[in-house]
Amino acid sequence: MSRISRKRLHFLILSLLVPVILLCVFVVYPFWELIHMSFLEWDGVASVRKFIGLNNYEQLFFKSPEFWQAFRNNLTYLLLHGLMMPVELMLAVMLSSRFKGAGLVKTVIFLPFILNGVGISYSFSYFFSPVEGGFNFILTRLGMEGFIKNWLSDPKIVNYVLSSVSIWRYMGFHIVLFLAGLASIPQDMMDAATVDGANVWQRLRYIQLPGIRTVVDFMLFDVINGSLQMFDIPYIMTAGGPNNASNTFSIYTIDTAFKYNSFGKASSMAVIMILMIVCVQMVQRYITGRLRKGETGHA
Repeated sequence: MSRISRKRLHFLILSLLVPVILLCVFVVYPFWELIHMSFLEWDGVASVRKFIGLNNYEQLFFKSPEFWQAFRNNLTYLLLHGLMMPVELMLAVMLSSRFKGAGLVKTVIFLPFILNGVGISYSFSYFFSPVEGGFNFILTRLGMEGFIKNWLSDPKIVNYVLSSVSIWRYMGFHIVLFLAGLASIPQDMMDAATVDGANVWQRLRYIQLPGIRTVVDFMLFDVINGSLQMFDIPYIMTAGGPNNASNTFSIYTIDTAFKYNSFGKASSMAVIMILMIVCVQMVQRYITGRLRKGETGHA
C-alpha cells in the first residue's frame, strides 16, 4: 500500500472513529440495555435486578387490559391521521397553484406546527372545557345546544377529540411537505399535460402522485411513528383519563416506570413499541415496492 493510500486509510479510520464511538455509547448500548432490562424485575432503585424471563411480556399480552386499551387509542390516532392524508394532499395541490395570498395561507396553515405543543394542549383543554369552554359557547350561540358534550371526560369521544387536536397541529407540517414535493415536479411536464387535455385529476394521478412518491413514503412513516408515540397532547389535556380511557402507549409506559416503579415492564413496552414501528415500516416498504414494480411492469 502506498504512502498516500495509508494516509487516506488513517484519515478515514480517524474520521469514523468518533461517530462510531458515539453511536455505540448513545444508541447501541442503551438499546441492548433496554432489551436486557425487559427480562428483569426491577423497581429502578434496588441494587439487585431479578431475571424473570418473558414474564413481563406475558403480563402485558395476557394480563393487562390497560396495555390493549392504550394500543387501541394509538390506533385511533393512526387511523384518523391516515384518513386525513388525502385531504392534506388536496389542500397542498390547491395551494400549489398560483393565486393571490397563497403565501399568507401557507404561513397560517404551518403556524400550529411551530407553536409549542404544551401551549397548544393547554389552550385546547380550556377550549373544550365543559365550564365556560369556547367550543360549547360557540355551539350555544349557534343554537346547537343538543350537540354539547363533556368533550374531555366522555370515554366514547375523548380520543377523537384529542386526535382532532393532533391533526390540527400537524396538518400544516404535512401540507408543507406535500408542497415541497409538488414543487419538485417540472412545470414543463405539467404544462405539456395541460396542453394535451389532461384534467386536474389526471395530472394528479399520472404526474403529481408518482412524482411525490418519496414524500408520501416519508409521510406514512412519520404518521405511523408519531401516532404510536403520541404523548404530549393526551398527557396534558386529560392525563390519560377519564379512567385511563385516553391512555396512550407512551403515557402507559412512563406511568409503569415512574408511577408503579416497574422499570422491567416499562422496558418491555418500549421494546414492543420499537418492534411495532419496525414491522409496520417493513410492511409499508414491501407494499410500496410491490406497487412500484407493478407500475413499472405495467408501463
